[in-house]
Amino acid sequence: MENLFSLEGKYIAVTGGTRGIGKAISTRLALGGASVLANYVRDVNAAKELETLAGDQGISIELCRADITTRKGQDRLMTAIEKSGKKVSSFVHCAATGVHRPIDELTTRHFDWTFSLNVRAFFQLVIRLIPKFSNPASIVAISSSGAVRAARTYSLVGATKGALESLSRHLALELAPKGVRVNILSPGAVLTDSWEALPDRENRLSERIRRSPLGRLTTPEEVAWAAQFLCSDASCGINGHTLVVDNGERIVE
Repeated sequence: MENLFSLEGKYIAVTGGTRGIGKAISTRLALGGASVLANYVRDVNAAKELETLAGDQGISIELCRADITTRKGQDRLMTAIEKSGKKVSSFVHCAATGVHRPIDELTTRHFDWTFSLNVRAFFQLVIRLIPKFSNPASIVAISSSGAVRAARTYSLVGATKGALESLSRHLALELAPKGVRVNILSPGAVLTDSWEALPDRENRLSERIRRSPLGRLTTPEEVAWAAQFLCSDASCGINGHTLVVDNGERIVE
């Protein structure tokens, strides 16, 4: 019987693909049989660790260092894709940034920076990738609960995630005739380096664990399995939707 969850023969680009959730997704997709292009910009050590992991496990992960908020960086990523000589089966946007401050301490510079990576870069890359997608193909945008829930000092990041989800739904409508599905993957609380930026980190993590019916945080691997599903042919009937992977946290009052 055909394994619809297999990614054999697929070529997948992952932004923010060398750390945290992005690293887990890049690894899982490659383990599923895909050739993965993992983009990063700053953390060279994390990129080298992923490269070593790929070598040890015999999986296909290529690295591309590029600041995708800039035209030059986007050009570099597109060049790496073109050099592969392959059509893009999936594009997973994990790259994200944010400024965690009270609203009266935020500036338009903070606003522009957060939106430039979390939303604008995604939009620009999707537009450039349209002629390079295979048919069928899949786009996965990584969101968060902040897209629909409010949290202190999370206003800018939450706003970008809301915009990312809305944009993804509109792209799902317009790209469907081209054979490209677009979905959103919204993880629960996953303990990554990004939590270090939150001023009340411990209290928030404790509250997330308390709310979870399973009594624990979501793991990067759980998110990565869902990403594999959305990139696989097994999800061919899913388009324009948000898949929540949070151990049930959001169903609890």
